[in-house]
Amino acid sequence: MATLLNELAARGMIAQVSDPGLERMLEEERFTVYAGFDPTARSLHLGHMLPIMGLAHFQRAGHRVIVLVGGATGMVGDPSGRSSERNLLSPEQVAENVVCVRGQLSRFLAFDGANPAILADNRDWIAGMSFIDWLRDVGRHFKVSQMLAKESVRKRMESEEGISYTEFSYMTMQAYDFLHLFESHGCRLQAGGSDQWGNITAGIDLVRKVRGEAAYGLTFPLITTAAGEKFGKSAGNAVWLDPELTSPYQLYQYWVRTDDRDAGKYLKYFTFMPLPEIEALCAEHAKAPEKREAQKRLAAEFTRLVHGEQGLARARRATDVLFGAEIEGWTDAELLDIFNDVPSARAPGAALGQGALLVDVLAAAGVFASKGAARRLIQGKGLYLNNRRVDSADARLTPESLASESIAVIRKGRKGYHVVRFE
Repeated sequence: MATLLNELAARGMIAQVSDPGLERMLEEERFTVYAGFDPTARSLHLGHMLPIMGLAHFQRAGHRVIVLVGGATGMVGDPSGRSSERNLLSPEQVAENVVCVRGQLSRFLAFDGANPAILADNRDWIAGMSFIDWLRDVGRHFKVSQMLAKESVRKRMESEEGISYTEFSYMTMQAYDFLHLFESHGCRLQAGGSDQWGNITAGIDLVRKVRGEAAYGLTFPLITTAAGEKFGKSAGNAVWLDPELTSPYQLYQYWVRTDDRDAGKYLKYFTFMPLPEIEALCAEHAKAPEKREAQKRLAAEFTRLVHGEQGLARARRATDVLFGAEIEGWTDAELLDIFNDVPSARAPGAALGQGALLVDVLAAAGVFASKGAARRLIQGKGLYLNNRRVDSADARLTPESLASESIAVIRKGRKGYHVVRFE
């Protein structure tokens, strides 16, 4: 059988390991491993997913996992991978974000049962320490020359922005987290993104200096798309796990649009599908890439993981709408989510009660340049109302013409969608 680290390596999920003997130790002993997530927003996003999936693999292999939500470090901000300093959040913002992030993590990790994951907040052991306490008990173990040699610090030192003392101190906080979790939970392994390597090794050193014990670290690769774009971004925005920020439909579509060159890699990263099954799917995909079978499976697996069967069903139903399925039983918000990038127009709600001619309303709303243009499209069997073909130029509007509370969806030809909102 493949070892845990071999499995993760085969999935492309290992970037660095602090000790080559870790693979053997993980097979012979039950480790406690942690990864931290600073609550700098009310939701996690796709950029957090590789460490989360890594922890899930550890838990499934029988190891104990700790998820650290950084109520203290989130107040400071990690300089790793950034060219400028973060805007500092208020204590109230951080506390609210901690609650939201905790709830999202429960979708991927089991917090009950025989091997429950542990949720921890470093505010619990850092907030009560005074500045003098910190300098005497923690800061004295760090050499400035060694901190300056860390890549995350060095890059910021060389930048025009520089680095503040606040962010420079972040490394000592994360290292102390490792020491605290080592002492309180016997945690000997820290995992994180490869940009965290300097912080992780600082924690390993601190455990060795204070306790004289060995601790270990591993990192997951930072991901970019085959096109060289930052992973987890869509139209300039992060793809969030919170359905109020990124709907299940939008999440599903993000994966469906995945580049063919990335589909197999993401299936290995972000699903628990067995590797032979992934390889077989990718082989079939290569024969007919236009069917996008690998992307559809990726979208289904991940959307189900995050939003459950109901969220996946809703995302698939919304996708079907774009391919001509009849549109009924939706809400305004859901339709605006599906058709967020199509032209829209407004029309008087009174037209529905008066039984106004459809062509008159569409011309007045600017959907067509003239009534004649609308009639000609109807005669050519190319106009659709809520994806149902309009067969008569004398068709009239009624309240039943709406697909939601106030919206009717017009389609010209195969994909010329237009949203009309009745006020």
